[in-house]
Amino acid sequence: MRTFVVGDIHGGLKALDQVLAKVSYTREDRFIFLGDYVDGWSESAETVSFLIDFSKDYDCVFLKGNHDELLLNYLNSKEALPLWLVHGGAPTKEQYDALSKEEFNRHLQFFNKLKTYHIDADNRLLCHAGFTNVKGPQYEYHSHITYWDRSLWEMACALDPNLSVEDERYPKRLRLFKEIYIGHTPVTRIGRDIPVNFANVWNIDTGAAFMGKLSMIDIDSKEVWQSDPVWTLYPGENGRN
Repeated sequence: MRTFVVGDIHGGLKALDQVLAKVSYTREDRFIFLGDYVDGWSESAETVSFLIDFSKDYDCVFLKGNHDELLLNYLNSKEALPLWLVHGGAPTKEQYDALSKEEFNRHLQFFNKLKTYHIDADNRLLCHAGFTNVKGPQYEYHSHITYWDRSLWEMACALDPNLSVEDERYPKRLRLFKEIYIGHTPVTRIGRDIPVNFANVWNIDTGAAFMGKLSMIDIDSKEVWQSDPVWTLYPGENGRN
C-alpha cells in the first residue's frame, strides 16, 4: 500500500485530473487530501463532487482547510463574509447557490466529516496548516488552529539546519512526529515550485490557487507528481490572484 498526499486544490479539478492520470494507483493505496478543496478556480463544487465519488472506490482521508471552513460557515448560515468572497469565495458561492438540494446535502455531509488532523501508523502527522500546542494538535484548545496556523511552517523555515534534535533549543513540536505534512502556505512565497522540506516538515502547497501547480507526493518514496500551472487550465479566470 502506498500513501499519496495531495496539496491544496482550490477548485482546480482539471489539475487534480492531470495529477491522478500520471500515477498507476490501485485500491490498495491511500489518498490523504490536505484541505482547501474550494475557492479560487471555477470548479469548487465539481471538485467536491469528484472527491465524494472517488472516496467510494479508494481509501481517502479528507482534512479540513480554512477555505473549507469558510464555505461551511456560509452553507450553515447563508452569511457570506466579505473577506471570504474576495479571497476566492465569490465563484464558490455562485456554484453552491445553484446546487440541487440533494447535492447540497451531500456536500454538507462531506464538509461536516472533515478531519482537523490525521496521525498515521508511522507517527506521521498530516494537517492543513499546523499546530501550536507543544503536546500536539490533539491538545489544541481551539481546533481551528490546525487549519489556520502558519507559525509551524515559519518555524521550520527559520530553523538552523545544524541544530541537533537533541539540543534543548530544538522545537518541541517537531520532536513529536516522524514527519509532518502540511499545505496552507504556498511554497511559491519562498521561490519554490515543488514540495519543500525543512527539518521534518513537508509543505505540499505549491500555489495551485495562484500561479503555481497542484502537487501530490508519495510520502514513503518522496516521488512527486504535478499538474500544469493551474491558471493555464482555466483561461480567462483569475483564481485567487
